[in-house]
Amino acid sequence: QVQLVESGGGLVQAGGSLRLSCVPSGLIFNIRAMHWYRQPPGKQRELVAGITIGTTSDSTRYADSVKGRFTINRANTKDAVYLQMNSLTPEDTAVYYCNLKAADSDNGYAYWGQGTQVTVSS
Repeated sequence: QVQLVESGGGLVQAGGSLRLSCVPSGLIFNIRAMHWYRQPPGKQRELVAGITIGTTSDSTRYADSVKGRFTINRANTKDAVYLQMNSLTPEDTAVYYCNLKAADSDNGYAYWGQGTQVTVSS
């Protein structure tokens, strides 16, 4: 069973930056989309950013709360996905999860990381 290994979380002061990484432990075929979600304390999990993989180019999308501050990108060679987070605020404090979606002709598959804690102090 392929697992998604996350890293890069930690404690940072407001205004600081962090870069999250998510690397699969093995091969995943036919990846269609990559996402970062987060779950703040006491709240539901929410989508932060996503990449939809196209035949000629990718498309990205962001939650309004992170637009202009966060950037999602991927590395083709490792099927890794990254989240660069700048100008962090205490409201960004959450457990961050990566998610990969893959599909073949019959089924869809979803993979989740174990989560990495991001804490932003004021």
